[in-house]
Amino acid sequence: MVKKRVPEWLNSSLWSSSTSNEDDHRLSVAVQPPPSSTTTTTTTSQQSNNNNHNHNHNHIHTSKEAEVVVEAAEAEITHAPAGPSAEDISRQAQLLSEISKKVVNMRELRRIASQGIPDTAGIRSTVWKLLLGYLPLDRSLWPSEMAKKRSQYKQFKDELLMNPSEVTRRMDKFKSCEKDDSKCESRCLLSRSEITHGEHPLSLGKTSIWNQFFQDTEIIEQIDRDVKRTHPDMHFFSGDLPFAKSNQEALKNILIVFAKLNPGIRYVQGMNEILAPLFYVFRNDPDEEYAASAEADTFFCFVELLSGFRDHFCQQLDNSVVGIRSTITKLSQLLKVHDEELWRHLEVTTKVNPQFYAFRWITLLLTQEFNFADSLHIWDTLLSDLDGPLETLLRVCCAMLILIRRRLLAGDFTSNLKLLQNYPPTNISHLLYVANKLRVQSLG
Repeated sequence: MVKKRVPEWLNSSLWSSSTSNEDDHRLSVAVQPPPSSTTTTTTTSQQSNNNNHNHNHNHIHTSKEAEVVVEAAEAEITHAPAGPSAEDISRQAQLLSEISKKVVNMRELRRIASQGIPDTAGIRSTVWKLLLGYLPLDRSLWPSEMAKKRSQYKQFKDELLMNPSEVTRRMDKFKSCEKDDSKCESRCLLSRSEITHGEHPLSLGKTSIWNQFFQDTEIIEQIDRDVKRTHPDMHFFSGDLPFAKSNQEALKNILIVFAKLNPGIRYVQGMNEILAPLFYVFRNDPDEEYAASAEADTFFCFVELLSGFRDHFCQQLDNSVVGIRSTITKLSQLLKVHDEELWRHLEVTTKVNPQFYAFRWITLLLTQEFNFADSLHIWDTLLSDLDGPLETLLRVCCAMLILIRRRLLAGDFTSNLKLLQNYPPTNISHLLYVANKLRVQSLG
């Protein structure tokens, strides 16, 4: 029997070439804040296309038995044009047509969006909200649903972000007029009989808002530190400009509200990295009303997205069948099925534990492995999966390993670990193509 192996063309330097200076310039321009208070759309999807270079691949013939992932084919990658490609324009028209219908066909929307969403006309913002279930399929219900959820989020903030010092202020006012109870009552201030033990700043009662406030202080400080470290290379998230400060405050509010509404998980480091792409896309919606409500919209979409991964953030479930270690094991098994030679070299010969690199890949949804524009492209595919993003995420991770198999097979423990923890620049379209081939092969 012929030993199965992956075609060498998958490991060509073409797929791991460094980005050009022009690409770096485009990314730096794309992350600048809007010149005015009016939010503008940043064309980030164009950046991922600019990673391609002029190359011609000769057809590589391999036997049918020797192919594991995809059939060898002639690959011709041309330099991306300055503007949107004809394919992007066509896909944009299809998506606009789909989301303009009275009732959106979700199956068709997923099919088109999985190929990548052009970052123009606010399409990605609307499509992501549909894919995450924030918007109903019936367009006539959009205004009422958004108004209801935005009002609900405002109520969450009013209740959960209240500073207990407001209670102290009322108590101080009460003391100043305690000799005149009627005057106090006329001002709607707390009377002495209404100041319970639980409202005292030194109270240790479980229902005390002060006790809860002090318990939350540590996690709020952690959120504040992490938010300030979110994408420090992007002016949208980082810096002293009012626009960046406003965005940081929005991220902080969302994470605090989420932590208080989910006491079983609260906040875990890394959630800020998952939140960032959602807020970025929604805040850059060209519709000013939508952009102004980005914080509320992002909160509900973040909750929905995290619902499929929340067990990965619960330490008590790490060793369970739904925990992060179980998910990493699934990735290992997936690699063994599609490329046993590479799996054996990594885990048996060089003893590279997949937890050393896959933990970050999976928990942060690949946001740290690629530039921001490429991450958005990957998320288009992840969010479009009918069965949820996890299965697609594992296939993308497996494809990442296969694409650099030649370098991994030639490496030892140290070099392989360094390579996997600092994944090289890659053609994202080809990466997703290989990941889809893994899906097709699994079904076959």
